[in-house]
Amino acid sequence: MGQGSYASEKMKLLLALLILQLCFAGFHIVTRVALNIGVSKIVYPIYRNLIALVLLGPFAYFIEKKDRPPLTFSLLVQFFLLALVGITANQGFYILGLYYASPTFASAMQNSVPAITFIMASALGLEQVNIARRDGLAKILGTIASVGGATIITLYKGPPLLHQRLQSNNMLEEDMFFSSTKRQQNWTWGCICLLGHCLSWAGWMVLQAPVVKKYPAKLSLTSFTCFFGLVQFLIIAAFAERDPNHWQIQSGEELFTILYAGIVASGIIFSLQTWCIQKGGPVFVAIFQPVQTVLVAFMAYAILGDQFYSGGIIGAALIVVGLYIVLWGKTEEKKLENQDDHHGTLTKHLLDDNSKSKESLVRTDIP
Repeated sequence: MGQGSYASEKMKLLLALLILQLCFAGFHIVTRVALNIGVSKIVYPIYRNLIALVLLGPFAYFIEKKDRPPLTFSLLVQFFLLALVGITANQGFYILGLYYASPTFASAMQNSVPAITFIMASALGLEQVNIARRDGLAKILGTIASVGGATIITLYKGPPLLHQRLQSNNMLEEDMFFSSTKRQQNWTWGCICLLGHCLSWAGWMVLQAPVVKKYPAKLSLTSFTCFFGLVQFLIIAAFAERDPNHWQIQSGEELFTILYAGIVASGIIFSLQTWCIQKGGPVFVAIFQPVQTVLVAFMAYAILGDQFYSGGIIGAALIVVGLYIVLWGKTEEKKLENQDDHHGTLTKHLLDDNSKSKESLVRTDIP
């Protein structure tokens, strides 16, 4: 009975992880569709964060009402900085990168986030690296592989695969607007923006760690981050998006893309990811990240007619290999830490027992 229940819970977790990656993959495609039909690159994240704030705010207020620490000016400044890195820069770079590159390589580049996070955490002293141990060496090698893969994607597009499909679907349309050189320049700029997106994402996770210790109400923290991100995008829009027509939702397709971004990408995905991390742990959830890249590649090819390029495939493969090596190193590090804690606890108990034994002997010797 116990084994059957365990297997059932495991199947629920696997199904939830697949749904999570499918929702993520859908977001890449939906955002690209939004850009293709002319939705403003600034208005789109504003509506997304507005919907997310409306969804998360009430839950944060009522669920964490008793556990929420008091607000201070210092915390508000930290929330603002988190929003600047994790919302404004993160989403801004992502949209620009997706506009110039493709959903497939946007998803592929995101696999490098654990390696970039490791570099930042190590530089700030939040992550310890012991190159004499296999876990430390694995994290370094995995980071090099991931960064190398991202570099290949950025600098080397390579010849297209499935050339006939490209000619029949996209080549004529692209040749009307872009020369081959222009397309390569846009691709490079897109990959650079996606790298900025990954750097912002990693920086947000590193900066969030000390803030969570001071303010452990995670729903409220996310709501404040969304609020300040919304304010920052509105400030940008005041200077860069003054055409009132760009603020109007003019078709059902535009409405669908905005609702998907707000409800699914910022609401359902957040809740589902939190549940999966609680049930399986962050490493187990991260292992499924490359599934998203595969789903995006097939969906982008089937729906958008996007092309596969050899340089992107090579770079994506290196990033995925690097991801798994880094995760393996983190897992090994946790095992060694648990062993050290176990030995330390055991030694403490033995010393305590020995001390108690000596005390009892002293007491028995007293007349």
